[in-house]
Amino acid sequence: MANNYKQGGTSMLITIAYRNIWRNMRRTLFCFTAVGIAVLFIVVYSSMIGGMIQSINETVQTYELGHVRVVSSQYEAESEYMPVQYPVAEGKNWKELAESIGKIPGVRAVLPRITTMATLQDSTLKHAILFGIDIEDEMAANYFNLTSRDDGLLEGNWPAPGANECAVGRVFAQKAGLSIGDRIMFKTISAQFSEKFLRPQITAIFNFDYIKIDEQYIVMDIQRLENLLALDEGTQSLVIYVDNEKKSRAIASEVRNLLGDKNVVTDWQDNYWVAVMKMVGPVYTLVFLVLLIVASFLIINTVVMIIHERIKEIGMMGCLGMTRAEIVKVFFFESIFMAAFGALAGVVIGGIITGILANYPLRFMEQFGSQFSQMPMSNSIFFQFSPFILLRAWLMGVVIASIFTLIPSLKSAFVEPVEALRR
Repeated sequence: MANNYKQGGTSMLITIAYRNIWRNMRRTLFCFTAVGIAVLFIVVYSSMIGGMIQSINETVQTYELGHVRVVSSQYEAESEYMPVQYPVAEGKNWKELAESIGKIPGVRAVLPRITTMATLQDSTLKHAILFGIDIEDEMAANYFNLTSRDDGLLEGNWPAPGANECAVGRVFAQKAGLSIGDRIMFKTISAQFSEKFLRPQITAIFNFDYIKIDEQYIVMDIQRLENLLALDEGTQSLVIYVDNEKKSRAIASEVRNLLGDKNVVTDWQDNYWVAVMKMVGPVYTLVFLVLLIVASFLIINTVVMIIHERIKEIGMMGCLGMTRAEIVKVFFFESIFMAAFGALAGVVIGGIITGILANYPLRFMEQFGSQFSQMPMSNSIFFQFSPFILLRAWLMGVVIASIFTLIPSLKSAFVEPVEALRR
């Protein structure tokens, strides 16, 4: 037997370890279950967090900053008031600016936007936000409903260019009792600080599945809003979309050099919530590690019990010529097998669950809206099915469990063969 072992080397140790884990099926299954549940939790929770991060990123890019946003420095200082008297590169035609920016390699679209406050007249709702966009170009560049991946139009037609028309969100229309064909009167303040009254006709009702916009925003054609606010050929902001979002910082730097210091150029990755979610990632990883360590204690206890029960067997191994290091390897390989098979089971089940949930959105804001109302996040969260998440969870399960079972495996090295055979 000793000669056969020496011929087999490490491969023989692995074979012995693999056979040993099936000697007590109940104990082995307990270890599989402990690690498997921990890894299953990691897969599902990582997929949910990944979906939340993706939703925040898409929401920020779609409705707030694009990939890069340009505003004047005066606007940035007073942005909470949504002022319209500080256009981008004041005195210049925004179309000429957009054309210059569009020549930068990697830029896909440059779109003007206006966002300002409005006070409603003769309505149960008192305040709203006017959202002026180039509707045709915006719809070509984005999916405004991030759940169904379409323009979000429920009924009617989007306002025509330059027309005294508007679109309101589904929630807004319900609260105000409005429908297609009704008119809504509001007051706003122009760039010349004069009061402007308008009574546009509602031609569309939309559902962007983003509660902030669905219940507060009035969408208008930007030409009509520019005229109303006396912006002439200026615009409040320019939103830039790029071909590769990972290169947005480099393009933001080029835009900054092009427009000068009087304008503020913001990369989407600098958004507060995007930055927060990046920082939260390591925290969740730490939580996962703690969970795996707890699960590993069952394997640690199992290895200790195995060593105690097989004390004579360890002595026999020593008498047959196995070194202490080789005996340790046998028990360590057993631990690795238990961790690997348990983690694999958790990954398979977790992958099936997240693969199914990736097609059925979690109506997150409907259930937890009051707690997360300030976060720029779509109402529907899709779990993120990713081979990377599955591989990372499996590796975490195997590595952590194996590391923490190395110490009890070393205990077998201190068993003296002669003393072991006497027991």
